[in-house]
Amino acid sequence: MEAVLATLRDAIERGEYSEGDKLPAEAGLSKEFEVSRSVVREALRALQALGLTASKTGKGTFVVSNRPVENPVFGHYSARDLLEARRHVEVPAAGYAARRHTSDHLDTLTELVERMEHETDNTAWVALDSLFHITIAQASGNPVFGKVIEEIRDALAKQSTLLNQLGDRRAASNVEHRLLLEAIGGRDETAAAEAMTHHLTHVESTLSNIVGPTATAVPAADENGDS
Repeated sequence: MEAVLATLRDAIERGEYSEGDKLPAEAGLSKEFEVSRSVVREALRALQALGLTASKTGKGTFVVSNRPVENPVFGHYSARDLLEARRHVEVPAAGYAARRHTSDHLDTLTELVERMEHETDNTAWVALDSLFHITIAQASGNPVFGKVIEEIRDALAKQSTLLNQLGDRRAASNVEHRLLLEAIGGRDETAAAEAMTHHLTHVESTLSNIVGPTATAVPAADENGDS
């Protein structure tokens, strides 16, 4: 999928496909790259998330720009929307989780981290990643935090998929998740908030590297998650 995406993105950015041009159909791309149509479909979704293409129902996929947008959209939310919200929700939630988590929460977080560290399938890893962040929000003891993360769950999954495909984030995320687990398990509120801040900062920097210097940047949060 990464190879298909890289080839199509390069062709668009070099002008092989100009704005307004229609990309070949899924079947044609599948035959050209000798991959399944599901792989092609995933690559086309990534192009759309980057703002390079748009899909028109019944007509196909068309080039709308020769460079990535500054603020990609994942589902109903832009990258900037997600980053701003996550800094003000997930950072304090991690701190509260360190103070208020139950043994069941810690067991679940431990299992999820261990499964992510051994998971090889990207789709399965993204699903585990979503559950990990939801569980931290739930462990905060504040149901509002859990509701917010549930609301943006699909958008976070789409963003995570893109970051893994184009930014090779999985290995680094596994390390960051392990640090979060250790801070929460040690009931260290400050360390947990710092670990989540560190994690979100790396998410932002990876996204910036993918699309170039962007408008996705949000004011840096301090250790307590305040801007």
